[in-house]
Amino acid sequence: MKNIVDLNKEIVDTLNNIDLDDNSDDLLNNYIKSNNNSKEATELVEEFNEIIADIANNPNVLALKNHAQHYSTTRYAHCKEVSFLTYLICKKLKLDYISAARGAMLHDFYFYNWRNKNVEGQKRFHAFRHPRISLANASELFKLNDMEKDIILKHMWPLTVIPPKYTEGLIVTLVDKYSATKGFFGGLRYLRKTNLLSEKNQTINERK
Repeated sequence: MKNIVDLNKEIVDTLNNIDLDDNSDDLLNNYIKSNNNSKEATELVEEFNEIIADIANNPNVLALKNHAQHYSTTRYAHCKEVSFLTYLICKKLKLDYISAARGAMLHDFYFYNWRNKNVEGQKRFHAFRHPRISLANASELFKLNDMEKDIILKHMWPLTVIPPKYTEGLIVTLVDKYSATKGFFGGLRYLRKTNLLSEKNQTINERK
């Protein structure tokens, strides 16, 4: 397994070549545009879409679009972002990019609102329980190999204590941390923008 320092470097190099915005629904188009609409970039996106097609188009997975992940991003968009970035990195490193991308697409395959404070333990134990819930949900719908199962189950490492068995799993874990951090700060900007708009509208109404 490659060390974390080298993997982080590969992740940073990959991210530097992608124009990422707060909404990852346009991630694939942004990647093609940031690579000057090159044939290579287009072919990579097409291959990625083929790899995850049965997952990404499954009605149950599509339902993740109805669940917020980080305020301005849906859970579906988050999973797809992690999956695509993982695909690019693993392909570059000549790893199993197919299993890595598919496992990453299912790593947050759950449907409850982990921010719900009205459900006891929902937020406190979320980091520990949702990998198992996601794996159970994914196993009911898709035939998973050992790597894909390990990726889903251990993507919250080091909270899972036992680290990922495969380098591909470690990459998913690191990319997920990046995506979550980006989503958190994007959420703060979203809330700030929303609050500013509310304050502006309130001021306008007060002047009427």
